[in-house]
Amino acid sequence: MPRPRTHQEPDEGWPLGWAASLREFRTFLSVERGLSANTAAGYLADLSHLAIWACGRELSPTDLDRDQLTAFLVTQQAEGKAPRSLARMSSSLRAFLAFLRMEGGEGAGPEAVVKPPRPPRILPRTLGETQVDALLAAPDTATPLGVRDRAWLELLYASGLRVSELAELPALAVFLDEGFLKVMGKGRKERLVPFGSGAERWIRAWLALRPGFRPRGGELFVGQRGEGLSRQHLWRLLKGYARTAGLRAEAVSPHVLRHAFATHLLDHGADLRAVQAMLGHADISTTQIYTHVHQARLRALYDRMHPRSAP
Repeated sequence: MPRPRTHQEPDEGWPLGWAASLREFRTFLSVERGLSANTAAGYLADLSHLAIWACGRELSPTDLDRDQLTAFLVTQQAEGKAPRSLARMSSSLRAFLAFLRMEGGEGAGPEAVVKPPRPPRILPRTLGETQVDALLAAPDTATPLGVRDRAWLELLYASGLRVSELAELPALAVFLDEGFLKVMGKGRKERLVPFGSGAERWIRAWLALRPGFRPRGGELFVGQRGEGLSRQHLWRLLKGYARTAGLRAEAVSPHVLRHAFATHLLDHGADLRAVQAMLGHADISTTQIYTHVHQARLRALYDRMHPRSAP
């Protein structure tokens, strides 16, 4: 049997209708659900393992039942899949089976996938406020590129954007006088995110310099040849500034700044629903993990400061 593929292209050699079903599912994810190419690739990568397992047992997509799906997940667990990987794989299976049923298939539905045990909660890594201050101050603002980098760092921390959202952010989506920006997030859902005077100051400074870079497109942040900045470029720049700020580069990423944005808002009394809206989370349970970070920090502070706390 062929090895699982690591991207979203179904193997044309898969028999029993698997290649066609996965191609149609990929189109559904992209066109009807509006998922990004990376997200769709994640679903298809999980389902490629199922396709190879099923083809080895001469099972088509409509042949699967609860027992077979459970056996597949047990096999994946025995191969060393982590709890989080199994949970994601189960979610991919449910989405695929729901799609097949919607298309009129008579096989198992999403209810046939046994939910794996809940993976352990991993608190997101974040930075303290003084660490963020050092990171923001790392670019050399005596240079145009340093002004640009100070601007996007300030905006990343001020708004909690995902790095892909920052890379694709159009200049026309930033309303400086009003202090907010329009973001196109996951699932092509638009949201409004406020930002403060610190970010505004540096964005204005960058916009005064931006025409000199001869932008090729409408992105707010561009490179030396006018091209939009990629996620990978922003990532590398951030790692370099982390080292300049005296921070461990491996402990700093764009998502860590997003976590810092949410955690520091809660530290200063922000409402959880407001943080959910700014982050673009569809489900508040996703945002609630930040309350655990907040509570853990309060507990550590109490243990250090209260005279009757246990040593």
